[in-house]
Amino acid sequence: MHSSSASLRKGLKQRHLTMIAIGGVVGAGLFVGSAAVIQSTGPAAFLTYAVTGLLIVMVMRMLGEMATSTPSTGAFCDYAHEALGDWAGFSVAWLYWYFWVVVIAFEAVAGAKLLTYWIHDVPVWAMACGLMVLMVTSNLFSVESFGEFEFWFAGVKVLAIIAFLVLGGLYVFGAWPGHRMDLSPLTAHGGWFPKGGMAVFSSVVVVVFSMVGAEIATIAAAESDDPVKAVSKATHSVVLRLGLFYVGSAFLLTAILPWNSFVLGASPLVDAFRAMGLPGADHVMNAVVITAVLSCLNSGIYSASRMLFVLAGRQHAPAVFTRVNRKGVPVAAILLSSVGGFACVAAAYVSPARLFLFLLNSSGAIILFVYIIIGLSQIVLRLRKPQQARPVKMWFFPWLSLATIAAMVALLVQMGADPETASQLHLSLLAFAMSLLMYLATRGVRARALARAT
Repeated sequence: MHSSSASLRKGLKQRHLTMIAIGGVVGAGLFVGSAAVIQSTGPAAFLTYAVTGLLIVMVMRMLGEMATSTPSTGAFCDYAHEALGDWAGFSVAWLYWYFWVVVIAFEAVAGAKLLTYWIHDVPVWAMACGLMVLMVTSNLFSVESFGEFEFWFAGVKVLAIIAFLVLGGLYVFGAWPGHRMDLSPLTAHGGWFPKGGMAVFSSVVVVVFSMVGAEIATIAAAESDDPVKAVSKATHSVVLRLGLFYVGSAFLLTAILPWNSFVLGASPLVDAFRAMGLPGADHVMNAVVITAVLSCLNSGIYSASRMLFVLAGRQHAPAVFTRVNRKGVPVAAILLSSVGGFACVAAAYVSPARLFLFLLNSSGAIILFVYIIIGLSQIVLRLRKPQQARPVKMWFFPWLSLATIAAMVALLVQMGADPETASQLHLSLLAFAMSLLMYLATRGVRARALARAT
């Protein structure tokens, strides 16, 4: 195991890691964001989720191959460093840290807005800060505390999705009291492809960001007693989770209600439950979505702090971020990550249309950069160490690895060609360039310090 994780406490149990892996995949993007995907694709939205899910499965398989061979808190940061060089490890770690800092703020603001459904007298920014404080405290207390919060948060999300799949399936296939089998909503409003067949692929750019988080399990596994088993289990089970939760939900949603009846910004599951005649569904699902937001917020703080911890261990960030308390928690790394989150929350309140929008757009394509580097690292390390024991192996190497990378590059090209997402790509490329400039600057500082020392 990499030395950067040696001082972290192994406090995560297998049940924690299982739910962290599930929670990383199932987020507010499914509960709320699926409305936008259905609106832009039609009943064939489930195919969009299937295609995107396949891409995420390939990334997780590549990452799982490396993580089961060499478990590390730095995960893909360490693998990029080993495979592609110091610049790659530096850039991917700082980009991933920045991505989650922005996501932390976005989720905090989203959670606060959801709370206004019940609470009307407290400003949104105050509730957002309150949610941030709650999750930062959880992470500061111990890694076990983080694991317990994520276990129960993810449990609520999973139960809600399973309940929808079971009840929605009964409703759609005619086993619901007073309702006969009726699949007409799938074809009665323009057919399966009302926006054209290419809409299935054009919406992948939106869906891929709702599935971000599966890779967190490989980071958290280094703080467990059996990281190889944890990563292997997460890698194998991600296929079932993505297929059942996303593809199944998208199919049932468009089979219950016409695809063009869902309201952007609202939860399609609430609309579906109402159509099924379930009372109080709006309050229950609002609570579930808030739980999903808190889960993402919790995981975001954890992921950002561990990336900062690894960066400091490689002398790519101040050494203070390698320090841990008696419970093995990197306090300084958590605090700086949360300060970044609080700053972004302030930006959302002071300048939502300018500064906060800039922050969101500048992180829009970063996760695709990270995934491409993961793919390149897996190919290089597999070719460099062909005889290394690998409990998990990428299928049909190297062709499937190359195809996955090509698919992600195609998504970046698609982002650049679409006027609505082009700014995200351009600003994300700017963030990538800034990370490379930071690397050159820190390398120069280290070189001068070494010269003075000798």
